[in-house]
Parts: sequence; C-alpha cells; structure tokens
Amino acid sequence: GRRPMLRAPVAGLFETYIGTPAYLDVHALNRLMLEGKLWSGAHLMVDSNEQQRLFRELKHVPQIASLTVKQAAIDTFHETLAETIVIYISFFVAFACTLAFAVSYNATRIAVSERGRELATLRVLGFSRAEISYLLLGEIGLLTFVALPLGCAFGYGLAQLITGNFKTELYRIPLVIDMSTFGWAMLIGLVATALSGLIVRRRLDRLDLVGVLKTRE
Repeated sequence: GRRPMLRAPVAGLFETYIGTPAYLDVHALNRLMLEGKLWSGAHLMVDSNEQQRLFRELKHVPQIASLTVKQAAIDTFHETLAETIVIYISFFVAFACTLAFAVSYNATRIAVSERGRELATLRVLGFSRAEISYLLLGEIGLLTFVALPLGCAFGYGLAQLITGNFKTELYRIPLVIDMSTFGWAMLIGLVATALSGLIVRRRLDRLDLVGVLKTRE
C-alpha cells in the first residue's frame, strides 16, 4: 500500500555489531505512518519452565507468521564457531609457540657463537660453569622481560588494526582481549626462552678451553 518517505530526528546513537538497525517507539511509528495499533513483531522474555506451553499456545494463533527462538540461534552460532574458529585459532597458537621457541633459541645460539671465545676465556681464568651461564643467560632473560610488554603492546595494536579492517555494513567485530590472553602469551615466551636456555646451557659446558688458550690475541 502506502510507502511514505518521512523525516525523523535522531535522538541518540548506540553500538551494534550486526546490520544497521534503527529503533523507534512503536506508538511514534504508528503516528508517523498514520496507522492504528499495528505491530510487526514482539520480543518476549520467556521463563524456561513455561517455554513449551507458550509454543503450544502460539501454534493456535493464525496472526503469527513466524517464530524465532533467540537462544537456539545463539547456540547454533556458537557451535559453528566451535567447529571452525577453534581449529583456525589452534593452528595460529601452534605456529606462535613454535615461532617463540625458534626466535629465542636462535638468539641464544647467536649469542653463544659470538661470545664463545670470551666465555671460554672466563672459564680459563677461573669462572665456574654456573657463573658464565649466568652472564649469558641472564642477558637473554633481561632482554626477554623487556621484550614481553613491548610484544603485548604491538600485538594489541595489530589486533586493533585487523578488527578495524573487518568492519562492513553487514557486521562489525569488537576488539575484546582478556588479560589472561596476555598472561598466556608471556608464559609461552618465558617457557620458550627457558627451554632454549637449557639447550644452549649444554653447549656452554662443552666449550673448547684448550682452543682458547692457543689463540694469540
């Protein structure tokens, strides 16, 4: 029938993540459309104990064209996410753990290669294995503690950039990061550094002291 084009003031804005809905008081809408008390839908909060009884009653109301159970849609949505996103994220977590260990191990190996002669010289001068390990691994540990908060800050910025680029007219993804996420990320970094340090520690125990004594410097 009639399809009038009306102008109405915007009273306020709200944040939504799916679609671009607009809400108006039903009485004001009926008044603008020159209609009586006409409703196109209703949102009901139903007691779970009375849900089946309500469904039986609604089946006998011919004016109701369709019925949607919000909780069922949410459960289906979560099941779909569990089947896809969990697997997707698991691969990323596995790659992140592998990369954290590889980076820390590579950095420790490079430090040993660059300072192997100096460390062996300290051993010849009377330093114990624990002392030279403290000199090398202590520096790696200090760099790790400095890098962890910086990595969390860069990770937050990257997540914010990615979610910002996902915004469309159909849906928007909010940036929600729990503090436990940063805790797990730091824990993985510390464990990776500790494991690489233990592996490299064995190389420090096998330094060529005789080769250092024969070197002319």
